[in-house]
Amino acid sequence: MATTQSEVVEDDPIELLFQRGVTDGLPVVPPTRERVDRMLAAAPGRRRDELIGVLGPQMGRATVEKVAINAVMAGCKPEYFPVVLAGVEALCDAAFCAHGLSITLMSGAPLAIINGPVRNRIGLNSGHNALGHGFRANATIGRALRLVTMNIGGARPHGVTKATLGHPGQYSFLVAEYEEASPWEPFHVQRGFRKADSVITLFGGTGFFQIVDFASNTAEKLLSTIGGTMGCINSYREYPLMSDTVLVLSPEHAATIARDGWSKRDVSNYLYETVVRQQPPQGILGPPRGRVARWTTAEGATRKFRSPESIIVLVAGGTAGRLSAVIPGWVSEELAGSSPVSKLIRLE
Repeated sequence: MATTQSEVVEDDPIELLFQRGVTDGLPVVPPTRERVDRMLAAAPGRRRDELIGVLGPQMGRATVEKVAINAVMAGCKPEYFPVVLAGVEALCDAAFCAHGLSITLMSGAPLAIINGPVRNRIGLNSGHNALGHGFRANATIGRALRLVTMNIGGARPHGVTKATLGHPGQYSFLVAEYEEASPWEPFHVQRGFRKADSVITLFGGTGFFQIVDFASNTAEKLLSTIGGTMGCINSYREYPLMSDTVLVLSPEHAATIARDGWSKRDVSNYLYETVVRQQPPQGILGPPRGRVARWTTAEGATRKFRSPESIIVLVAGGTAGRLSAVIPGWVSEELAGSSPVSKLIRLE
């Protein structure tokens, strides 16, 4: 006798989870009690009913157990769970504005930036293909944050999520800084943490694009190429840019810049001062509100970036290849948008 579709679903936990609408469009791992308990055991001292925070846009209560369920579904190993918990703490931080990032027409997603010893402890990839596929820790930690945003925060496409286009980072969006290949201090140290700390920073990012320069052999020449490309972020007309920006330098590009004695701060300052346009401040949504003077140079040109601090510089990627990437952000917190939020990862 033929099997009906309903009988197949009832007998197949993966299909049942699809039917319940708790997946991101890909199959998820069924969150059995045994799997969830193993995940919870990786965070000793955290009660399963402990409230991490309230997560928009639908103000769901993110408890440790609910987060563990989503981490299981994402395919995380238990040793990844402390990273996911810290990421959810950042998601629930009002400064990150997860609810706004989830309902904007722009294609935004939480980019998780990972620093510190946890990278090597759990096998995060920060080298070749650092922003790509193929590594379980990278893929599933970012995916867990997406599932939490959907299943606890209620941010589902064709529901409250109205991104005009979307982008693949809405499945999983994570980069681990390649601290061993960087000539500079790690990003989390710039954020005020100790080098020995493990830290996750969430950045409200949109889609990224690559910058190719195999020819420039000085810091200024290379950054001129990078800056010229960054001048078109979002729109060639958007001066000033109303968001933060992440610049991921490949190790080869970072080495070229550092060889001339430039620091990360020098990179941000140079881009802030030199990426300008000879036009009045306007932005894609019209003239910016207030404080126009800080975006205008002495010669009357308009800067692309709000401040040097709004340009986040990381080092990641393979040691072969003179390519870097730019990840524009969503609207900044000062315009009711998002600010990067860093949280300590509690490993013990």
